[in-house]
Amino acid sequence: MKKYWVFYLMMLPAIVILIINNYIPMLGTVIAFKDINYQKGILGSDWVGLANFKYLISTETAWIITRNTLLYNTAFIILTLFFSLAFAIMFNEMRSRWLSKFHQSAMFLPYFLSWVVVSYLVYGFLSAEHGFMNKTLLPFFGVDPIEWYSQSKYWPGILVIVKIWKEIGYTTVIYMAAIIGIDNEYYEAALIDGASKWKQIRKITLPLISPVIIVMTLLQIGRIFNADFGLFFQVTRNAGALYSTTQVIDTYVYQTFLAIGDIGMSSAAGLVQSVVGFLLIFLANLAVRRISKDDALF
Repeated sequence: MKKYWVFYLMMLPAIVILIINNYIPMLGTVIAFKDINYQKGILGSDWVGLANFKYLISTETAWIITRNTLLYNTAFIILTLFFSLAFAIMFNEMRSRWLSKFHQSAMFLPYFLSWVVVSYLVYGFLSAEHGFMNKTLLPFFGVDPIEWYSQSKYWPGILVIVKIWKEIGYTTVIYMAAIIGIDNEYYEAALIDGASKWKQIRKITLPLISPVIIVMTLLQIGRIFNADFGLFFQVTRNAGALYSTTQVIDTYVYQTFLAIGDIGMSSAAGLVQSVVGFLLIFLANLAVRRISKDDALF
């Protein structure tokens, strides 16, 4: 402390913000264990223990929403990683820097769109009466129009495509920045040794950016129990016919809270998501440390 007091002083504003924004609100987790009565207040409300958690687990749709949340997020993590790396490597190999920057910007643009805007874009494609798919594309191939918003079997693929389309630009730029940071001497030496482009990618590019890949993946694993509310609520237009494949923990909690107004149950669901996410990050990081300590997040 005496030697590095200047650095601790520099850290102080960020530490204060972290405590105010992240740690003091954690006192509100007590709501998850109470039957909230607004007249009595949070501290005066009756303590119900694990009753809110039991309600969440014992519902008929508990298995469906948990399954949907985990499967969708697993697909998002794997496919986003694959496509982001593929595009980052391709952009890095483009001879024209101008075209590379143009494509990066074009892919990054959807990331800034809100899910409300994206939902209308998707509706423009899938609308039963005026959608591009039913009015133009499907008739061209001789296929009958499809009621997209009343048939749940199509939506796992649709949601995965929409999610990747919107988010891939962000992760691609991150991996692109990591690739640009690699010293060209590695590639020059590999070229002299006769290494093909594929071998250069496998033996140089991927190993050297593996720390960035691991950190990004660990952060995503930590949110595997948290679904993207805008994607599952806005894009699907909250259509009841699609609930079997589109309802996730976040949308279920929102709808339940609107129906019964139980803030305790909603808080219990949020606490479960946070605790499970923390444990998953911890276990995944532990596995990485056993393989390579230098690549672990902590």
